[in-house]
Amino acid sequence: MGVIRLFVVAFVVLTVIYVSISLYSRAVRRDKLEREWDEEIREGDRDAFVKEGLADYDGSLRRRLILAVYIIPVAIVGTIIYLVNY
Repeated sequence: MGVIRLFVVAFVVLTVIYVSISLYSRAVRRDKLEREWDEEIREGDRDAFVKEGLADYDGSLRRRLILAVYIIPVAIVGTIIYLVNY
């Protein structure tokens, strides 16, 4: 029963961390796109440029790497549990 509670609490904490990192990373990318448009492009619709850039970001490797927030701690805890018990 204690292991189930550990995984539920860990899942909630990791979800909060994932959402925070994801929102921060997206905000940084948005700022970078807006700065790029202001300094270099200055033609066309700024909002469309940012929206297209964020759509590209959504499919990027960086976005998928943020999922490591779930994978790495679970792998470490699983390894520790395995090594302690066997």
